[in-house]
Parts: sequence; C-alpha cells; structure tokens
Amino acid sequence: MSQALAGRSHQEECRIVIPDDDPPVMARSAAFRQKLTAYDVQLYSSRPATPEDLITRIGDASIVINIRATSRFSGEVLSRSRNLRLISIWGTGTDHIDLEAAKRCRIGVTNTPGVSAVAVAEHTLSLIIAVAKRTVTIDHEVREGKWPRALATQLQGKTLGLIGTGTIGREVAKLAKGIGMHVIAWTFHPNGSAAEWVPFDEVFRLSDVVSLHVRLSAETAGMVRRQHFELMKPAAIFINTARGPIVCEPDLIEVLRADRIAGAGLDVFETEPLPPDSPFFALPNTVLSPHSAGITPEATEAGLALAIENVFAWLAGRPTNVVV
Repeated sequence: MSQALAGRSHQEECRIVIPDDDPPVMARSAAFRQKLTAYDVQLYSSRPATPEDLITRIGDASIVINIRATSRFSGEVLSRSRNLRLISIWGTGTDHIDLEAAKRCRIGVTNTPGVSAVAVAEHTLSLIIAVAKRTVTIDHEVREGKWPRALATQLQGKTLGLIGTGTIGREVAKLAKGIGMHVIAWTFHPNGSAAEWVPFDEVFRLSDVVSLHVRLSAETAGMVRRQHFELMKPAAIFINTARGPIVCEPDLIEVLRADRIAGAGLDVFETEPLPPDSPFFALPNTVLSPHSAGITPEATEAGLALAIENVFAWLAGRPTNVVV
C-alpha cells in the first residue's frame, strides 16, 4: 500500500464531496442512497465553473468522488486542497488529474476499471455497423421520400484492427468474431489470443475497420495522424470510442472530406460538447454520438457503486483499483 493511501478506519470522521454531479447520476443512484447515508457528504448538482470554484467546493474534505472529467485536478487545485487524501473517480480516465502532483501531495487516486467494458464494446460494434451499412444516411433519405438502393458493406469476413486490447478491446474482439470478422491488433503489451498481433502501422494497412481502445496519456496523445489514415484502404472505416485527443482531429476531418476513407464512427472528440461550427456536422460519412458509449443503466450503477466501494476500501486501509 502506498503512503498516499494510508487509510483511516470507518469510525473516523471524514467529509466526502461530490463536486460535479451534472447531469445527475450519483444523486439518482441506488448505491448513493444505500451506501453513503451514514457519511458527511456534500453533493453538487452542477459542474465547477473554474478551478477556484472546484477548490471552494472541495473545501476541507478528505475524499472527493469525481463524476465528470471536466473537473480538472491540476497541481494547484491539489496543493490547495490541504485535507484531501483520496480522489475516487467514476470511470477509468485519469487525464484530468495531475497524477504526479497527486503523488507529491500524498493524495490517492482510484478508478472503476472494467464496469463499462461491455457497454462500450456494444456501442463500438453499433458504430461499426451504422457506418458500414450507412444506416443514418439511408434513414434520412427514406424519411425524405427517397428509396435508396445503394450497396452497403458486409462485415463478415472483413478484418477488424484494434489499437489497444485492454478490457474493452477484448470485448470488442469477442463481438467482432461473433459476426465473423477476423481480428488483428496492436497493443503496448501483447499477450494471449484475443487477436493476431501485428505492428502498429500494419493495423491501418490491413484492416477494413480500425477501432481505438487505448487510454489518453502523454504517450498516446496525437498517436493517430494523417500518415496512418493514408495507410488505410479507401473502403475502410475508422472508429473512436476511446478519447478524442488520441487522434489528430484536423487530419481525420481532412481525409473524411476527401473521401480518402469510407467513413468514421465517433463517440469522442477533442472538444466536448462539439461546438456549433464543428466540421463533423457537414460530413455525411460520419456517425456521431455524445461520449455516451459507456452510459447504460447497468454500467452506470455498477460504476457508481464501485467508486463508493473504493472509498470504503481506502477507509479500511485496503485500497483497491489504485491509480496512484
């Protein structure tokens, strides 16, 4: 157990703050009603407007349960939250937290890995199918009184290329194999038989569908660029349900405008929500969703419950799902 995570007993008083439950998920959850009623909990139903606002909301709390990645736990926020000892994240992403600063401030960070893997994998498959079958475009045309008979892509026998084979990537591989796709993959630490392992560039060169499943970090930010899209087949599809900044977005927009690849299914973007003038809105070969891949009732409740259980484990001196 790290020094930062030296826990306290359940009996010792602690103050818990949930600074960003907007839109509300924690306030509506059974886990919140059933597990936190005995604790001093302050829940905010809006998002902090500024770093100063976040610091004010944290106040003298020793524990934060973080709901939204828009709450940025910078080095300054962490250093000025003098009583803070644990940030329990609902979700897996940690790019909104200065982890090195958390270590220096002896603040533990936990997350909820795996709980939304099935939901994200299903959403990934739905985007693949929607783009391949041109479902959204054809639906619009039929509603306009047209009767399009254009050919759609058949996925059975095609190759799915995964960038990253963590819990989500492996679930996507299972679903793809279930509809008869061949799965190849690149990952930082390949092991097992989830896919046929190939070099990074070969995923783009060989695949009919490329799907991203790595975490956003200094190592992965901007890792997919124009040179990789140029390797893809003209009929290939690009899918991103990971994080927007992993992709150089202007490069992706350029190849989609030029029909250099067949299309893209995107759940994540560099700027969220998408601004009103986003170029993606004018691209008919894209299917867009609002960073909602992991949001199902089942995954949401399981994740919130695990975020709370991580607090209990830390209080008992047996921290689980530790990031730092």
